Amino acid sequence: MSGSLRIAQVLAGAEHGGAENFFVRLSAALQASGSIHERAFIRRHAHRLDALRSQGVEAEGFRFGGKFDFYDAWVYRRRLRAFKPDVVMTWMGRASDATPKGDYVLVNRLGHYYKLKYYQQADYWVGISKGICQHLIEGGMPEERVVHIPNFADETPVEPLPRDSFDTPADVPLLLAAGRLHVNKGFDTLLRALVNVPDAVLWLAGSGPEEQALKSLCSDLGLDKRVRFLGWRNDVTALMRSVDAFICPSRHEGLGSIVMESFAHRCPIIATRSQGPGEVIEHDYSGLLTDIDDVGQLSDAMNLALTDAALRERLVENATQVYATTYSRQVIVDAYLDFYRRIAEQR
Repeated sequence: MSGSLRIAQVLAGAEHGGAENFFVRLSAALQASGSIHERAFIRRHAHRLDALRSQGVEAEGFRFGGKFDFYDAWVYRRRLRAFKPDVVMTWMGRASDATPKGDYVLVNRLGHYYKLKYYQQADYWVGISKGICQHLIEGGMPEERVVHIPNFADETPVEPLPRDSFDTPADVPLLLAAGRLHVNKGFDTLLRALVNVPDAVLWLAGSGPEEQALKSLCSDLGLDKRVRFLGWRNDVTALMRSVDAFICPSRHEGLGSIVMESFAHRCPIIATRSQGPGEVIEHDYSGLLTDIDDVGQLSDAMNLALTDAALRERLVENATQVYATTYSRQVIVDAYLDFYRRIAEQR
């Protein structure tokens, strides 16, 4: 092949979310490599279109309204064909369902253990964890066409916030959790465990359907003075630099990009043995792991991390090295570029 590869990235995602944030991060990093000509086809979220365009990524917006939105689907497919991509990579189910096979290599990227009915027509599949790759293979995808490429963190240097932010006493142990306020994230278990972590204050960053239930539980547990609900935040890495430890109490987590954020920004992490974090974190080396929904284990891990500064420093140093060699932006961008070149040559 001659000339730059033409890569289309397709996302019909939510207004906010970890996968959506990483879509922007990866698209911008790939474009910045100078090795490809890239265009993003996404939902009409103005802030995401602006974020992509401000970093040099061509971007077009569509409704992605579903199977009965015939006109918008026709426009999207027409614009995709007009771009003449060598490779099209779709993110999650709606974008994958909306994108037909064509005169390009079609890749479905999975960030979770999704049902596979929307992912049957691709030529290749990317799983962001080894567990997701195994899920794809067990679902009937050819093993030689399933590729493992994880995520990288937002590596932009940040300054910590003052510890007395959000009306927080400056001298208390400080914990952070972040993510969509959904039952899968296990924040209810975190609140129950926090009862047994004296004096610690929790910053909980996120929004979602469980917000009111979590606030009610917080009141029932007598934690109103020790929990700050921060809403959706775009500065989670700065929050990480501000606290003593990050907590990921998920019941289900495909990879947990937040794990990479904690590694990259030197924040000790405590996580459950959910799918992704349990694969990525080595217990007592790069973080602390607890069983899912085990309130006692989570309380013990938080108390240990908050009272043992040497442990926190050891976890941070080890995690930093793991990130640099396995999950850094350069490592992951190179992996995608090598993958795209390899599959495009087979057209």
